Amino acid sequence: MGHRKEYGELLEAIAKEADAIAMRYFRAVEMRVERKSDGTAVTQADREVEEMARAKVAASGIALEVLGEEMGDTRSGGSAGRARLIIDPIDGTDEFSRGIPTFGTLLAIERDGEIVAGMASAPGLGSRWWAYRGEGAYRNGRRLQVSKIARLSEAMVFTTGTGPSKDREAIAKIRRLPDAARSGRAFGGFWQHMLVAEGAIEAALDWTSKPWDLAPLGIIVEEAGGRSTTVAGKRSIYEGSLLSTNGKVHEEALALLR
Repeated sequence: MGHRKEYGELLEAIAKEADAIAMRYFRAVEMRVERKSDGTAVTQADREVEEMARAKVAASGIALEVLGEEMGDTRSGGSAGRARLIIDPIDGTDEFSRGIPTFGTLLAIERDGEIVAGMASAPGLGSRWWAYRGEGAYRNGRRLQVSKIARLSEAMVFTTGTGPSKDREAIAKIRRLPDAARSGRAFGGFWQHMLVAEGAIEAALDWTSKPWDLAPLGIIVEEAGGRSTTVAGKRSIYEGSLLSTNGKVHEEALALLR
């Protein structure tokens, strides 16, 4: 059974309702923003989206655990081998809370340690990206392909910011990437990785992220013909960093970041 046939209906149902919830709050005067213990923002929309997603998983009849940013992990020792949904209900909550449309709901299915399905839905941008392992990557139904640019000196790259949350060594490494490129922007978040998958830019870098921030991004980039790894070159969503490229500039970018 293809992964889209197995999980597509569930992911699409979650994304559709998540879009509706998010847009009900987006740019609403009454939206309240709180700060969690780690300093990240959370809104009622974040909580509602995750609660809805968990309810849909429970009602679906599909054997899935859930790992989410707001409500943690349902996986116990006895269910460690089961597949699970990983969800970031609103990625880019700071942007969302300030009326900037570059936020989205991130969904992925992880099975046996491998991401087999990924979806990023950004209603503020009117866009939804998805990929199922071995079945290609798409935005709003159009198949995606990374760019063909082969040298960083000719590339456009986006990176995470270099603010006070990062130490001097990290800041220096991050800045090497745009310094080596034809053009660079500091943006961060899921959208920059989608731009790599679309072929709009050649590289995107996030430096300190959680698994739910990264879970669907790599499969979408890979299924579009690119590469996504940690800055150490590993395929993992559990080590904080993610470098996505068109594949052709990946080794050159990794060498700068090491």
